[in-house]
Amino acid sequence: MPTDDHRETPRTERSRPVYVDALATRVISVLSSRQAVSPGGMRQFVLDHLLRAALCPGGFEPAELIAELRGHRLSVDEIIDIYIPQAAIVLGQMWVDDDASFAQVTIGSMRLQSLVGEAAAGNVPDVVTDRTRLTGLVVVPANEQHFLGASVLSAQLRRLGCDVGTSFDEDEGSLAARVMLESPDLALVTCSRIENLNTVRRTVQTIRNAAPEGCVIALGGLVTACAADLRANTGVDIVTSKAAEAVSFCAAEFAAASRS
Repeated sequence: MPTDDHRETPRTERSRPVYVDALATRVISVLSSRQAVSPGGMRQFVLDHLLRAALCPGGFEPAELIAELRGHRLSVDEIIDIYIPQAAIVLGQMWVDDDASFAQVTIGSMRLQSLVGEAAAGNVPDVVTDRTRLTGLVVVPANEQHFLGASVLSAQLRRLGCDVGTSFDEDEGSLAARVMLESPDLALVTCSRIENLNTVRRTVQTIRNAAPEGCVIALGGLVTACAADLRANTGVDIVTSKAAEAVSFCAAEFAAASRS
């Protein structure tokens, strides 16, 4: 008499639709790219968020954006030193490529500059020495327009424990008066174009004539990457785009002078 066969058959895994695997791969790829860090220590999706905020129409709240960036585990130093300068570079390239209008880039740059001020306002200096703090003067000569870079440099110097003043596009008389009044230990002249080296040379001479003996003059900016013999051609003491190097050089010069 026939009987039903209740023997269990081997269970087979139900195959998943191909699109599920594709979607999972895409999600993993997106998450990985969002967390990917560039050689310069920057996460692209955070930079994209910063750029959207700088370019978006309507209101802009620097404090809120700083809080959002800090929420991505960024330190104030990283915001000032890495993300804001890189955002400024992208804005400039967008203008060159005609992907953003001059007005958009100008507003975006002003917003980035306000972020520097907001971020630096509550940033406690990393280095506080027993000796009198160095006094620095950041000088943007005539025909130079990279005010945002000067603001970033000023924030970096304050973090290093310096008292910092700024000179934007002043004539020689005004600059000389400022130098005599503030008596800086370190003057940092910024330059972005080779065409302005003659102006830099005159600016350096103005500072030399007005500054007390021992003032160190540094040259930084984009020009340091595209011109040679800058120290000899401009009369500065050191060529560097790193605030810490300029401060260390100045401190070393002071130490050597005190021993002599």
